[in-house]
Amino acid sequence: MNFKIEKNEQYALIELNETALTQENYADFENIIRQLFRAGYGNMIIKFDEVTLLDGHGVSVIRKANKICLNELGLFIIVTKNDEIVDQLDRAKIEDLTIMPTVQEAIDAVFLNELENDFQSEEEDEFGGGYSESEEDY
Repeated sequence: MNFKIEKNEQYALIELNETALTQENYADFENIIRQLFRAGYGNMIIKFDEVTLLDGHGVSVIRKANKICLNELGLFIIVTKNDEIVDQLDRAKIEDLTIMPTVQEAIDAVFLNELENDFQSEEEDEFGGGYSESEEDY
């Protein structure tokens, strides 16, 4: 599989230099995702500029990778302007999959998600898990 990875503290950017994500190469893509996850990356941005063909195997690996990232409160973001790929992913109904037209928008989404997670974590610490003492009295 022809790809390039750019690692950042908050995310990994994978630039797929392939025209297809199909039965022939989905296992390679899955291994890349697993390696990044094991290295601590919960946010992954996949640049799909070259991809024009996606089969059921490709959709399945995207579904798995998305679930892994969401479980870590991260994002798995597909970057593409290809309407056919976007429509195909929409039809696949992958829960909370993020699709963006540009890498910069994907990076912004990662940082926004990190801020939201930090805010929610602080809120839970501040309020002791979601209820106040006065609610206990009732």
